[in-house]
Amino acid sequence: MFYWDYTMIILLPAMILAIYAQAKVTSTFERYLRVPAKSGMTGADVAREILKQSGIYDVSVQIQGGRLSDYYDPRRKVLKLSRDVYNGSSLAALGVAAHECGHAIQHDVGYAPLSIRNTIVPAAGIGSQMAFPLFFLGLLFRADSLMLVGILLFSLAVIFQIITLPVEYNASNRAVAILENGGFIDRSEVGPVKAVLGAAALTYVAATLTAVMQLLRLLVLAGAGRDRR
Repeated sequence: MFYWDYTMIILLPAMILAIYAQAKVTSTFERYLRVPAKSGMTGADVAREILKQSGIYDVSVQIQGGRLSDYYDPRRKVLKLSRDVYNGSSLAALGVAAHECGHAIQHDVGYAPLSIRNTIVPAAGIGSQMAFPLFFLGLLFRADSLMLVGILLFSLAVIFQIITLPVEYNASNRAVAILENGGFIDRSEVGPVKAVLGAAALTYVAATLTAVMQLLRLLVLAGAGRDRR
């Protein structure tokens, strides 16, 4: 993904934001992982109750290893929660569990951005893997067509990242509303939950900015390659 040359300066702001975002989400999660929710419910309890109240009975809630490895799999209809979230009764655990439920609800109601993202996942995956080899082969052998294909393939990955933003923010907004309105947290706990989910959302902003800046870098490299001929 990274070819070191003068155009790397284009990526610097995004790289700095990515480092900050990762540090922010880790520190915020760790902070509120030590703050117990007044309800005493675990992340798994909350997830199952939210799914039940939303009329979703075909999504299972399962535990898995890792930290901050939580996700919803729309193909298998499985909500995977890390141990700290599944077994934990902290505000961080409840916030993350509710966020993943937000994705399950999006899937259930046919939330358009999520449907679009799920549709382009295979193409975006191929694009992110093949784009750079093809582009730099084109740059090396002065083949404009290869560079163009590489740019177009990477554009799919950029589109995926852009679409991911509303999906993640919508899931977080749903999570906060469900937790508060459903009585899982009280008003004094809303702020900490928003802090956890806001820090997590920042990592997606950083990833999107990195992808956009990387695409701009490829365009600059392609233009410079043509100018040298």
